[in-house]
Order: sequence, then structure tokens, then C-alpha cells
Amino acid sequence: QVQLVESGGGLVQPGGSLKLSCAASGFTFSSYAMNWYRQAPGKERELVATITTTGGSTVYTDSVKGRFTISRDNAKKMLYLQMNSLKLEDTGVYYCAAVRRRSNSWVGDYWGQGTQVTVSS
Repeated sequence: QVQLVESGGGLVQPGGSLKLSCAASGFTFSSYAMNWYRQAPGKERELVATITTTGGSTVYTDSVKGRFTISRDNAKKMLYLQMNSLKLEDTGVYYCAAVRRRSNSWVGDYWGQGTQVTVSS
């Protein structure tokens, strides 16, 4: 069956780093653009980063530009999010999703269960 399984979350101090991973199975990973989303307590889910099918293009929300890097390994069916210089406001549950473009928005076909990232001193 289709699975997206995130890992790598945890507790980190401000200024620290974490690398999230998302393992895909049960679908043609290389055919999908992939997104990382996050949801902070009491807030709506936010798109953090996008990577195209080949990894040739990436897009980031303004608040993480220069600090986060999205990447993928199609041979291993893995998606990554390297997070550096973490801030308190980066706290939240991070989700990976396999997405399609519809009109001017992304539609998530498959979602992971999420991994908690907590930035705290």
C-alpha cells in the first residue's frame, strides 16, 4: 500500500539543525512533485518547500529561505528537509506529501503521518 513515513524530528535549541526524512513506497515516487508542510499549534497548515520530480527546481516559503533545503533521491524513494538555524517559530508537525498541480494550487495525493519538530531553549 501507499506509504509516506517521516522521521528525524525532535527537540532542538534555537540555532540548531535537524534533517527530516520521508520514505515513500507503494507509488511511483519519481512521478510526483513533493512538498513539505508544517502545522504549528493553533495555526493552519503551511507549505514550507516544494521540489519537482527530478529535483531540478525547488521553492521555499519566505520564512525558511536560506535556512532550509529540500532534496530528494528518486533511486531510494526518499525526500529530505535539511533545517538549519532553527527558530522558535519553526516548531510544529512536519508532513511530507506527494502532490499534483491543479490550477494554481497543489493537491496532495498522499500524505505522511507527520513528525514533531520542537525548537526550544
